[in-house]
Amino acid sequence: MIEKLQLVEHKYEELQDRSQRPDFYNDPRQAAKILRELEELRPVIDAYRAYIRTEWELEDIREMMSEGLDPEMKAMCQEEFSEGKERLAALKEELRILLLPKDPNDDKSVIMEIRGGVGGEESALFAHSLFRMYQMYADKQRWKVELLNYSETELGGVKEADFIINGRGAWSRLKFESGVHRVQRVPETESSGRIHTSTATVAVLPEMEEVDVEIRPEDIEMQVYRASGAGGQHVNKTSSAVRLIHKPTGIVVACQEERSQVQNREKCMRMLASKLYEIEQERVSSEHAAERKSQVGTGMRNERIRTYNFPQGRVTDHRIGLTLYKILSIMDGDLDELIDGLVTADQAEKLREKDED
Repeated sequence: MIEKLQLVEHKYEELQDRSQRPDFYNDPRQAAKILRELEELRPVIDAYRAYIRTEWELEDIREMMSEGLDPEMKAMCQEEFSEGKERLAALKEELRILLLPKDPNDDKSVIMEIRGGVGGEESALFAHSLFRMYQMYADKQRWKVELLNYSETELGGVKEADFIINGRGAWSRLKFESGVHRVQRVPETESSGRIHTSTATVAVLPEMEEVDVEIRPEDIEMQVYRASGAGGQHVNKTSSAVRLIHKPTGIVVACQEERSQVQNREKCMRMLASKLYEIEQERVSSEHAAERKSQVGTGMRNERIRTYNFPQGRVTDHRIGLTLYKILSIMDGDLDELIDGLVTADQAEKLREKDED
């Protein structure tokens, strides 16, 4: 590990040297790339240098203890030595995590899709609650929510909601949200007070540009229609809504939230690129089916991942066995404790697999 860290430090110093040259900003694109790489490497370098400093300090204390010290001084040195060893062990574990292969999509924005599942109108109302939850989480992270397609029921539930969460690192925080979310509560439509169980599905895709995925124009069928639902005076006036069908795969994407057909088509193309990327990733994963699945789950849409139990005020993530009794704050977008648990579990599983290789 130390040899690898020495190479990383050498690379970091080279990049730093390049960033300080007078002609550094002559190529803005290359400059931005180098600055981004420096920012990514900085936590590793900081931890590595702290590790080396701690090793030096322990060596100094060890030499002092080998000399003839009075009992009081020796006890102080022994205490410092013990604290230093604990600090060294913590830094080593931090470095092991920092050196894990980085998900290349972690810095990307995400496209999210929410659909009502089992439970009729109550599932649609729960889908709306999830949509609101992710909106509020995005607000807390200072990310921007961009609506693509939204269809609601007469009672205010969500049949389907497609939206982009624009923000650096959105994928790294939200990629484990894909799957079936289950709710247990007394529906507003229930007069007898019985608890119902309903579900909604969430899909999360890293946002891809057309340049990231090859999309041939002849493979796309475009349909236009009049927008429906909330959206202003343009609704039902012009055929601004766009539906794209990718003929080789049968994928259908739609967008009706923008006023112009051109804008809606552009957003559809972004959705399509992300879906085609997901298909390719699943194909690659299936070729390595013998490899162990991550502890936090496969992220497939048919996998039940979380239960929101309102009568007991609890939320349980079944993949990591984490239960939190703070359902109201979670539904208001307080998701960090859940997400941190999933990220930690994923890192632990990757470390275990790395140790076994």
